[in-house]
Amino acid sequence: MTPGARPAVFVRPPVMADAPSFIALACQSRALHAPWTTAPCDAKAFSDFLATMDSRNNHSFLVCLRSADGAEAMAGVINITQIVMGAFCSGYLGYYAFAGHERQGRMRAGLLQVLLHAVGVLKLHRLEANIQPGNLRSIALVRSCGFVQEGFSPRYLKIDGHWRDHERWAVLAD
Repeated sequence: MTPGARPAVFVRPPVMADAPSFIALACQSRALHAPWTTAPCDAKAFSDFLATMDSRNNHSFLVCLRSADGAEAMAGVINITQIVMGAFCSGYLGYYAFAGHERQGRMRAGLLQVLLHAVGVLKLHRLEANIQPGNLRSIALVRSCGFVQEGFSPRYLKIDGHWRDHERWAVLAD
């Protein structure tokens, strides 16, 4: 890669062949993810993750980097889950970066691509992200991608054995 050149960011679905690299990155990223989320850190958890995401109601994307020499590296994960069509046309957004890839604009670049997919391919009208109030980096990410805070949900999700408050952020297709 030429000095100063940035690797290209792209998104793609995860596949079983990603398991060794994904698991290693997820395990190395535990401190980064705590207390906000947990990523699959063993073969069974990764297999279960793929099975959950293999439906029309859930879609997962790896945020990847491609260097000038063609090498690929995983930088993070973005999931759209619980998609409901009909009059609702909505889904929930979840994401996490892998350690060493945070705060470099890679997740933002990936999220913008996923938003285009959500609107253009999945035909979603609305995408909602529920974020714990102390997760300032996550809030900054969605805000930078056009999400607007819509509300606050006390004790919304049980994470790491505790019911956690969340802010509701959403973006609309229009």
